[in-house]
This record gives sequence, structure tokens and C-alpha cells, in this order.
Amino acid sequence: MAEKDLHGGHRKRVRQRFLNSGFDQFEEHQILELLLFYAIPRVDTNELAHRLLNHFGSLSGVFDAPIDELTAVSGVAENTAVLLKMIPPLSRIYVTDKQKACPKFDSPKKIGEYLVEQFVGRTNETILLLCMDTSLRLLACELIGEGTNTSAHIDMKKVVERAIRRNASCVVLAHNHPRGLALPSNQDILLTREAKRTLAALEITLIDHVIVADGLWFSIAQKYPDL
Repeated sequence: MAEKDLHGGHRKRVRQRFLNSGFDQFEEHQILELLLFYAIPRVDTNELAHRLLNHFGSLSGVFDAPIDELTAVSGVAENTAVLLKMIPPLSRIYVTDKQKACPKFDSPKKIGEYLVEQFVGRTNETILLLCMDTSLRLLACELIGEGTNTSAHIDMKKVVERAIRRNASCVVLAHNHPRGLALPSNQDILLTREAKRTLAALEITLIDHVIVADGLWFSIAQKYPDL
């Protein structure tokens, strides 16, 4: 019973360490040890983790090893081997899905078409902020504000707060004209200039300000490149 409690306490501490800070401070054998918790209950998996790493040379070597070679290592049953073999394909699926979920906006057309979809069914003027990383991949589409069917106020403080919260390197400001055309007003032009200047001071690039109306979009950056 004492040995069971000892292992249980150790497992709890390792799991909590992962929950607190991820794998950043873990060594390879500790990562493998934690993973093995979920295939081998109530046993100290630290020794097995070391044995696997010594046998296959690295963490990736363990994950890439054939099932029969894994099960040839003392302490590795078929369930354990299957769990280890799931890691590489699961990682590939995660990365592929992440790329689909986080589109890359490397052209005005991609940005405009995405935003048209985001404004479908919105009957009031609404302000959105696309937050992107340095590779122009979408981090978040933030709702900044909503007004009436003819006007809306863009709160620059909120724009800045959301961009910083998302750790954005680049942003696109967007709003719709539910009862108008996909064309910017003079006020839209002035606000774009102000937003660009404010964000640049924080080393955040305003890529564009897009106006959406009736399924069409207008890029202020394309029309006024020197703004």
C-alpha cells in the first residue's frame, strides 16, 4: 500500500508539473515517463522510459520504432506500444488541422473573402479585428464593437487591448455597411490612419482596413497604399 501511495503521489506531481508549465522544463525521459502513465497503471515508469531511450536512442526514435521492436523491450506490452505509435500520426493530424483552423492571410483576396463570411447575417454595423502572427496566420477574429444599422464607433483602446492580448504581430480592422456600399467614408480613412499610427507605436502592423457590404469587400490598403 505504501509503494502504491508513493507511485500515486509521484504521478500526481509529474502531471501537475506538466499542467503548470507544459513540457518546457521536462527532459526526454520525463516526457516519456508521463506518457507511459496512461498505458501502465500503478507502476514506476521512469525506469522503462530510460530503457526505451537507451534502446532507441531518442524520443523520436522510440515513437518511430516498429511495434514488434517496441514490444521486444522488457516492460512494453502491446497496449503501450500502440500508444507510443499513435504519437507521430496524431501530431501530423494536429498540425494539419491547426493549419486549416488558422488560415494564412497572405493576400487581400483571402482576407476579403474571409471577412465577407464573418459579416453574413449582421444587420448592424459591426467592427471586427483579425489578429495574426508574423506568418500572417489567423490567431483570432475579435469582435470589437457593434452599433446601429448605419453607424458604429471604433474604440481604439479596445483594438489595442485585443491585439496585445492575442500577441498579434499584424492585424486587419474590418467593419460592415449593412445599408450602404462597400466603400469607405472620409471618417473611415481618417480612422485607418490613426489606427495605423497607434498600432505601429506598439510594433503591430495594421495590414488593412476592410469594408464589407452586400457580399462585397473593399480594401483601403489597396486603394490608398500611401495612407
